[in-house]
Amino acid sequence: MIIEKLEMAVQILETSPEFAEIIPEVRSNIVMARKNAETIEDVAGIPGRITIVNGLPKAVAQPDYAASSHMARLVLSMMKYDPDKRSALNIKYHPHLVEICQKLGLVVASYDRNQEPVEIEKEEGSTISWGVKIAMENLKAIPDVIYHTGGWGKEPMIVLLGTNPVEVAELAICLAKLFLTNLKK
Repeated sequence: MIIEKLEMAVQILETSPEFAEIIPEVRSNIVMARKNAETIEDVAGIPGRITIVNGLPKAVAQPDYAASSHMARLVLSMMKYDPDKRSALNIKYHPHLVEICQKLGLVVASYDRNQEPVEIEKEEGSTISWGVKIAMENLKAIPDVIYHTGGWGKEPMIVLLGTNPVEVAELAICLAKLFLTNLKK
């Protein structure tokens, strides 16, 4: 069911020129973890990520397990706090996107990558877990959105969290449409 849900989410995203406008430079990925997931192999995502082709989002490949180590680690870290938050999608950071999330009543958390301890920075793959932990400590609630404003050589990013990829994809398109409407004002 996880692969099928990701395929449905990708179909939703690929029809949205608005979503293409909020894909970050590093590209987007959407993931979903198995119930009780413990490793990256328990999390499915899009190998090669979601890019932009002719103005539309385009998944480079079909969903598969162990396809996204970064987003998988984020979901695995999040599941320690809320086992139902098994899906995530990254989009580009923009202050207006954060503001829209807050106006929609989403629970928003953040962390500062510039505050990352040296020992965490040096350990491959530990930054994301650290970021989720700090965001949770700062908020003291379960977020729907986690963002950071970047750091040395790191693109600012927003991550949308949810129970399944279809829900997260629909939220992303809603945000993209509101964001683009806001920019035209």
